[in-house]
Amino acid sequence: MPDTRIDVVIPVYRPGKELRLLLRRLETQKLRPQHILLVNTHEELFDESCMEGIRDAQVIHITKEEFDHGGTRHMAAMQMTGEYILFMTQDAVPADDQLTLELCRPFADPNVCAAYARQLPARDCNAIERYTRSFNYGPDSRIQTADDLPGLGIKTYFCSNVCAMYRRSAYEELGGFVRHTIFNEDMIFAARLIQSGRAVAYCAQARVIHSHNYSSIQQFHRNFDLGVSQADHPEVFDCVKSESEGIRMVKQTAGYLVKHARAYLLPKLLVQSAAKYAGYRLGKNYKRLPPKLVYKCSMNRGYWKAAEQSAQQDKQE
Repeated sequence: MPDTRIDVVIPVYRPGKELRLLLRRLETQKLRPQHILLVNTHEELFDESCMEGIRDAQVIHITKEEFDHGGTRHMAAMQMTGEYILFMTQDAVPADDQLTLELCRPFADPNVCAAYARQLPARDCNAIERYTRSFNYGPDSRIQTADDLPGLGIKTYFCSNVCAMYRRSAYEELGGFVRHTIFNEDMIFAARLIQSGRAVAYCAQARVIHSHNYSSIQQFHRNFDLGVSQADHPEVFDCVKSESEGIRMVKQTAGYLVKHARAYLLPKLLVQSAAKYAGYRLGKNYKRLPPKLVYKCSMNRGYWKAAEQSAQQDKQE
């Protein structure tokens, strides 16, 4: 590979021990990044000691109101110079020293312009979430193109900025991430790549440890935001259906629980699935809901505050 200069962008908010471990494992990668940029929201809560011993690392601070899933990442990307930009979240820990090397491999194909990693469950991951990880991030790599839409459906556009690398030239050519979005900036951009004739790689050999034990209420809020993002981008999500994929996951998770003598978790699965679907459907129809209800349903409430402030500024101008 003629150019393997990798820059890493990590949005940070109230970081824990995972960030410290993440940075140290990036430092020891076989293919070490040339630069790491942390974009921290809430300066008072950032512990500078987590960066000790990390070469070529920098932190910039923004306010919570300034943070945007797509806009913040794009702002950081425009400060980078490497041929590849790796976006990660603060709780995604590389499983070994091969992460960046494995993520780079698919780019040997000039048509591949994004590659995302496999997410493995953490030790404290519950049984339902553990299976969800394996459902969404299986052991087999694949290259996703427009030809896969009839078979893969919504998964054709799947990509996760928990750990995803992008070819800078293609990123800039297509204008980067959407600037103001509540969620799904990664899938929206992946869809644009694929719709432009390019490809996205799922790289199962590139692995990060990342999982959440969300409650049913948290699942509701998260899926509400997911529905909002889909409603706001019909050019991507109206062309493919996601409900069928969700139903398939619930059925397979139920079978897994029964097979592994954990049928007692089926009621929890049903409650969580109902919460996810209710949140998703409400999010898809958020424009019909009262603003106060939208705010209460959302996980990313700062998004709505920023949108309200922007609307007020537009009126004043």
